[in-house]
Amino acid sequence: MSLFDHKLTEIQSMIEKKEVSIPDLVDESFKRIAAVDGEVKAFITLDEERARKQAEDAQATGKTGVLSGIPIGVKDNIVTKGLRTTAASQILFNFDPIYDATVVNKLREAGTITVGKLNMDEFAMGSSTENSSFQKTRNPWNLNHVPGGSSGGSAASVAAGEVPFSLGSDTGGSIRQPASFCGVVGMKPTYGRVSRFGLIAFASSLDQIGPITRNVEDNAHLLEAIVGADPQDSTSANVPAENFAAGLTGDVKGLRIAVPKEYLGEGVSEEVRQSVLDALKVLEGLGATWEEVSLPHSKYGVATYYLLASSEASSNLARFDGIRYGYRAEGAENLIDLYKKTRAEGFGDEVKRRIMLGTFALSSGYYDAYYKKAQQVRTLIKKDFEDVLESYDVIIGPTTPTPAFKIGEIIDDPLTMYANDILTIPVNLAGVPGISVPCGFAENGLPLGLQIIGRHFDEKTVYRVAHAYEQATDFHKEKPEL
Repeated sequence: MSLFDHKLTEIQSMIEKKEVSIPDLVDESFKRIAAVDGEVKAFITLDEERARKQAEDAQATGKTGVLSGIPIGVKDNIVTKGLRTTAASQILFNFDPIYDATVVNKLREAGTITVGKLNMDEFAMGSSTENSSFQKTRNPWNLNHVPGGSSGGSAASVAAGEVPFSLGSDTGGSIRQPASFCGVVGMKPTYGRVSRFGLIAFASSLDQIGPITRNVEDNAHLLEAIVGADPQDSTSANVPAENFAAGLTGDVKGLRIAVPKEYLGEGVSEEVRQSVLDALKVLEGLGATWEEVSLPHSKYGVATYYLLASSEASSNLARFDGIRYGYRAEGAENLIDLYKKTRAEGFGDEVKRRIMLGTFALSSGYYDAYYKKAQQVRTLIKKDFEDVLESYDVIIGPTTPTPAFKIGEIIDDPLTMYANDILTIPVNLAGVPGISVPCGFAENGLPLGLQIIGRHFDEKTVYRVAHAYEQATDFHKEKPEL
């Protein structure tokens, strides 16, 4: 049994009893990475020398805390001082940041030890981690299948037992979808709950950092450590941190659940649909009630998202020009030529596709027809959620319409790839919190995920429902064989 099969509180108890040391935990992480990452390919960059030194220092100081001394992997679009941060793009292949993201600072204060940076779709643009310019991460449950994206490395590293938890980012489902595909727990907090300072921006009004873990309790502990207002991020909300783990009582008696008919309709596979209905029976047995509702504008979510996200990406990625940092093309004849060559050579196809779509949507003559219209529809989608959550405590449905697809199966079909996030995208557009927890397995043995969505800044209720369901089932205990 791996040390990482234990909950965080159990690991801390073992440290206190001197049954295990912090250097043992870091050693376990690097041994597991050495054993399986050649196949899984979750990590882009490792920081072994510094991690082992930090482990020795942490052991010597004897600092206590639920996260103290625990190894963590960080998605490679979250900047880490002195540790290469590429966003899985050639345009940042040699970028060594001179500061830490706010979440990295917070986790260091909590005592975690960063073992390395995790693979992702380039600039978080993708749903399969096939768009990384370095390597394709594989699903630990079946190496021929994708782990999801864009936080595929973050989810795969936890599922493969390389680290007990990781950080990802979620713009349109990029934490929850890979968590579902890899059979782990992934939380997208309320927009503004976690500082985005130090997160390499894709779409600033949608991006949110969140935790990926083996179980709900650990997830709650990790989120608690990274939330809070940040003067360096004007979009961070001045909402006090909460003890999320304290609310994990297992009690959901009288809880009102809304199940959108759109989330169990066309395009959702029968085995995914059945797994959600089975999960609702479990929650009914615990004393909750559920009713079918409608989120009528969610069908416009994908179109709305790709117009808005691509428009923001077009603006955000203008900073990567070969002048100040990152890749610079050779042989340019003038400044404009340098911009063109650097961006043509440094960006991958999917990034170029989204920049072009976003630039078009923002251009003169098309702004009102596309970008402005998408913002108006976003408001309607947000209102749908608010209206339903006035009468219900949470919304429940599948995280993804199907289990993980095969590597290479739809990479050349962008529209099908985009539709893969149809159930997660509306949550980002509305800014509400959502979590994915394991809820079963497909016939081919791949995991399925249950999505639980809550009111703004009500992560506590989302965690309570997720934990109650988790404790009543055994899906989270299953592990892939590598």
